[in-house]
Amino acid sequence: MAKARAPSRSRASARPADLLALAKQVVRTEAAAVAALEKRLGAEFVEAVDVLASARGKVIVSGVGKSGLIAHKLAATLTSTGTPAVFLHPTDALHGDAGLFTPGDAALFISKSGGSEELIALIQYLERHAIPLVSIIATPRSALAERSRVTLMTGPVREACPMELTPTTSTTVAQVMGDCLAIALLERRGFRAEDFRFLHPGGVIGGVASRRVGELMHAGESVPRVRQTAPLREIMLEIMARRLGITAVVDGKGRLAGVVTDGDFKRILMKHHDPWRLTAASVMSRTPTTVDRDALVATAVRMMESHAPGPITALIVIDEQRRPIGVLHLHDCLRAGG
Repeated sequence: MAKARAPSRSRASARPADLLALAKQVVRTEAAAVAALEKRLGAEFVEAVDVLASARGKVIVSGVGKSGLIAHKLAATLTSTGTPAVFLHPTDALHGDAGLFTPGDAALFISKSGGSEELIALIQYLERHAIPLVSIIATPRSALAERSRVTLMTGPVREACPMELTPTTSTTVAQVMGDCLAIALLERRGFRAEDFRFLHPGGVIGGVASRRVGELMHAGESVPRVRQTAPLREIMLEIMARRLGITAVVDGKGRLAGVVTDGDFKRILMKHHDPWRLTAASVMSRTPTTVDRDALVATAVRMMESHAPGPITALIVIDEQRRPIGVLHLHDCLRAGG
């Protein structure tokens, strides 16, 4: 009769001291890799921030496997800190969701090897729409790195797994690099603590807060404007016709000289016995609050709510020459956010 073999010692029977030592080794391994990441931050990182900040649309974040989970988290972090971003699984993109790519977007791919076939297959869509690609990669000289506008290297690193098979250290440093990008973009965009209130799902305008003013503003012929010499009647008709509660007042070169609101108009009628001879130059507010078309809607709403001496409902959008190119109304922000 064969002699029964003694059962091998399973990991379940490992001593508590051994498990504690192993956990501490994981911490040391990953902490060392994160500390080494600081030396990898250089000109490429600044260039990557420039590429993502210059996107007029959204940032499309993608990855496969564990890198995909990090990409999903990074997309949420970017959106909550003022950079509109979405996560796109490469398999979904190849089966109908590639329509998410549009001109003006930027792409951010995360991959340990830089050789993920699913990610490389997406590059055709990026090139079709001239979308720049920033990649976070652990392995040098990879196929994905060669086709990226900017490559941020995080490795090679030693995985904390005793068999060096499970992505542990590599995913940690990828997440830290992603956090570096998110915080740098936050600072680049002038994102403030007050903006978080609007970007929170329970905030006033929800997800629309991370969009740009230029997406929601009234533009072109819809922008109310009068000359400085315009009489009060013309001002009244312009405000009524455009239905935005405000009109820009422009000088001879088309630059913003001031604004007149429907509230101003009512106060003028109450103050003057014969107001109809007044001109825009004599009644306008000469230091109106304005906003840039690339500003976040969250920032614009905060400007309206914190306006002194009291909240306002519309902002004139100006270009580099201070010419009025649009009007952002609070009601449009609320409707879009609903």
